[in-house]
Amino acid sequence: MKNFFRALLLGTGSLILVASSRAGVADHAVRRNIAGMDVVVLKTGVKDVVTIAGTMAAGSDRNPDGNSALSKLAANMIDKGTTQHDKFQIARMLGDAGATLSFGSTSAAFFVNGKCLTKDLPMVLGLIAEQLRSPAFSPEEFAKVKKQVAGLRLRAMEDPDFISDKAFSNAVYAPGHPNREPSTTQFLADVEKATLDEVKAFYQQFYGPAGMKLVIVGDVDAAAAVADLGRDFAGWTGGSPQPKVPKAGPMDVAHDQNVFMADKASVSVLWGQATGLHYGDLDTMALRLGTAALGSGFTGRLMANVRDKEGLTYGIYSAVTNDTYADGDWRIGAQFAPQLLEKGIASTRRQLEDWYKNGITQSELDRVKGDFVGSYKIGLSTTGGMAGTILNTMNRDLPLSFIDDFADKVNGITLAQVNGAIKKHLDPDRMILIKAGTVPGAMPAN
Repeated sequence: MKNFFRALLLGTGSLILVASSRAGVADHAVRRNIAGMDVVVLKTGVKDVVTIAGTMAAGSDRNPDGNSALSKLAANMIDKGTTQHDKFQIARMLGDAGATLSFGSTSAAFFVNGKCLTKDLPMVLGLIAEQLRSPAFSPEEFAKVKKQVAGLRLRAMEDPDFISDKAFSNAVYAPGHPNREPSTTQFLADVEKATLDEVKAFYQQFYGPAGMKLVIVGDVDAAAAVADLGRDFAGWTGGSPQPKVPKAGPMDVAHDQNVFMADKASVSVLWGQATGLHYGDLDTMALRLGTAALGSGFTGRLMANVRDKEGLTYGIYSAVTNDTYADGDWRIGAQFAPQLLEKGIASTRRQLEDWYKNGITQSELDRVKGDFVGSYKIGLSTTGGMAGTILNTMNRDLPLSFIDDFADKVNGITLAQVNGAIKKHLDPDRMILIKAGTVPGAMPAN
């Protein structure tokens, strides 16, 4: 029963308003270099609950040319026991405290997420340090992890959305760009051939404080947390900063591509191009505002016309994505029934071309500005949202004052800036159209 109430408190704690989001994050946050890590601690108005979020520069962009799976395998070994405790003992320690702790990896980063009661924070920080610094790398666990990683990828291959996203990334990003995904055939072969010694070597090369950022938000004593981290991570070395990559250039690929998948109820469509923009670049926010007017939620043009007026899809959107660690992309995403695919694409094309040619209106800009600022503030009202926002800001190489100034920055953008950014960074004639699913008239690739 005691653990039940702990879990209940942790679950509801994320819904409590964060008081310091109104007072200024930059003024209240404590930022320190601890054992080489970039650490931010922020005490908020929530009671008894703390959220932890962190990243390390050990994503799939650090994989060697000979194996595209090492980063994923290494990340999945971190919670499989240490030289001090096996995975069952660690799970029991977290369970008895009603705490959660998870690790994983993306294309550009290894990540850690956790939540606990304030009184258990020293224990959880100690477990994070222990698992990062002394993973057991058990051969038995490694064999299980290889099967799990391969199985997850094989199941994902049945999802048209996953397939369209992979095809899109490979069409707009050159080999070596962190936003480009390896082929599934190659990835599965690399999982199969990977050895534990190779995973250990990857870990030794890329895991360490030099490329790590850690954020602690909630009912936390900053001085005590800094002291705990200094003790737990003392003497840890290694890692490297996030690598800088060249901007994505134009790719010599077909602009209209089908990926046939038999017996699918819908066709997943992605349509867009690389932008050449990082999140912190001058035109990024203007382009995001213009993109939201085209296709964010039920008030965007795409939903209003392609779905509500013409009834061609259940869902369609536009977005600027993948621009935290490198230059990102602009895309329209939709799902169409196979028999409505041609009409759906034609309707989407009309909206895209009108938006590109004529831009958005002042009333649309005013609306999406309000939506942007409102959503941002809502995100800061939970410990998880605040921790994630701070971590994203750090990974984007922006000052913490960006969080406090967000509303002013958004509201200061003019209509001319928005419509200018659309014309400057996009070109419908250069966009890549990906269709994944049971595409009428298409055949499986040989």
